[in-house]
Amino acid sequence: MPDRVPDAADRPLYEIKANLFKALAHPARIRILEILSTAGAPTPVSEILAETGIEATLLSQHLAVLKRHHAVSGQRVGNAVFYQLAHPKISELLVIARTFLADTLGAQRDHLEAIRALPPVQPPR
Repeated sequence: MPDRVPDAADRPLYEIKANLFKALAHPARIRILEILSTAGAPTPVSEILAETGIEATLLSQHLAVLKRHHAVSGQRVGNAVFYQLAHPKISELLVIARTFLADTLGAQRDHLEAIRALPPVQPPR
């Protein structure tokens, strides 16, 4: 069956999904999500700053992107802002992504080891 282009009714759903992946498409945002995932409770921005070492205004921008795409939610309590994952399945998504990465890197390592096991090649004289 040939690939079907999403029709007008489906397009917004694919765009929402694509935007979620765009929100995840930065190493700092992945790290932020991992911190929030392991915290298990709303986490103050000050703690995220300490764990990431990201400059405060840049961290704020990354959190805004994650919030805009509904990956995190934030709540102000006094002077502090606390963030948490917007949905518990985001933790599962991170685990799946890490498993995929480990499997992919493992396969690449296997290929590299196979190349190293090949007999040497002599350059022409």
